Amino acid sequence: MRLDKFLKITRVIKRRTVAKELADNGNISVNGEEKKSSYSVKKGDVLDIKYFNKNIKVRIKELPPENLKKDFIDEFIEIVN
Repeated sequence: MRLDKFLKITRVIKRRTVAKELADNGNISVNGEEKKSSYSVKKGDVLDIKYFNKNIKVRIKELPPENLKKDFIDEFIEIVN
């Protein structure tokens, strides 16, 4: 699953276009390396996101299905700070 799509489905970032722009501008790193929006995320990846004036760190537990209800987000990601 693409990085920008993952961030939108898990509601870390509300819009895919915003996630794409952040990644393509170097504001998202995966396991310590800057990645573009087209990067395929994997189970176990740690995302470090610079979003406005805050940093969000997310660990991927599992890859979610295409449609994900808000109540089940915690099964797929863990916020690490």
